[in-house]
Amino acid sequence: MKIVVGFSGGVDSAVTTKLLQQAGHQVHGLYLDNAGEEARREAVLAAGHMGIELTVRDVKAELEEKVCRPFTESYLRGETPNPCILCNPALKFRNLLALADELGAECVATGHYARAENGVLYKGLPANDQSYMLCRLQREQLRRLILPLGGFEKSQVRAMAAQWGLDAAHKPDSMEICFIPDKDYIRWLGQRAALPGPGDFLFHGQVIGRHEGIHRYTVGQRRSGLYEGQKLYVSRIDPERNTVELALPEELFQTELVARDFNWLIDPPRSEISASVRVRHTKREEPRCTARILGDRVEIRCETPVRAPAPGQSAVLYDGDRVLGGGFIIGKT
Repeated sequence: MKIVVGFSGGVDSAVTTKLLQQAGHQVHGLYLDNAGEEARREAVLAAGHMGIELTVRDVKAELEEKVCRPFTESYLRGETPNPCILCNPALKFRNLLALADELGAECVATGHYARAENGVLYKGLPANDQSYMLCRLQREQLRRLILPLGGFEKSQVRAMAAQWGLDAAHKPDSMEICFIPDKDYIRWLGQRAALPGPGDFLFHGQVIGRHEGIHRYTVGQRRSGLYEGQKLYVSRIDPERNTVELALPEELFQTELVARDFNWLIDPPRSEISASVRVRHTKREEPRCTARILGDRVEIRCETPVRAPAPGQSAVLYDGDRVLGGGFIIGKT
């Protein structure tokens, strides 16, 4: 079978390619060029060493339109966006499937640590599970997706790469936000938009200090220093009033939240369903909950409180290991 693989030359895409080759598949790589000449050169060399054809596509303009601009706008609304969740369905997998159609390939594959079986998305092993990042894939995308690393941990993948003599075996992991290589997102935002100015810190309705701009904060983040001997954390960001509201640690926990623009990977339920929920990319917190559709939103009620669900992040529902879907958090009911 011919398969198009998202290929960067890193350890995950290299081992994914090798596993598919060992299974007898014909592999064609796709490198999505949004970095510099050096990264592109390394990917081309790695593909040559592995004996696969590689298509290179410049996606800088597409990344700007579908990821960078929404990411910027979200931050300036006082939200905490996750760029990978935006990128996967709209850019990465759209390009993979487009090339697959051009080449007559049946499937596409990536090095994500999750499982895709018969069009259904499942968690990977707990240590490296990335199913949360794939919650916005479309069902037609999932039907053609293979995820060879879903049954492995990262340490096992690196060991396989070393065993096979792959150059990527000891290559560092890719950065969290590929389009902000130095991780200075505040500087990056400042180059793209007029940033909010200073405003008030509020604690229980009272002004207790000044902040340096709402884009520097996220819900759940600790404010530096103490206030009357107490640690305070960001509980709400109000872009219209340019305020950052603070709370005691125990006040961050919520049992109710609402998600918009929900992407269902099952038929949308007609009545309330029981599930578990993640409100950020973590394996430590996944309480049981109930969820129901209310118009264009999904209301989620947790059996145990979750800490600081941040607007702009995704609430992802699970039935055991199966991903049911995900939407963007907007706040309480």
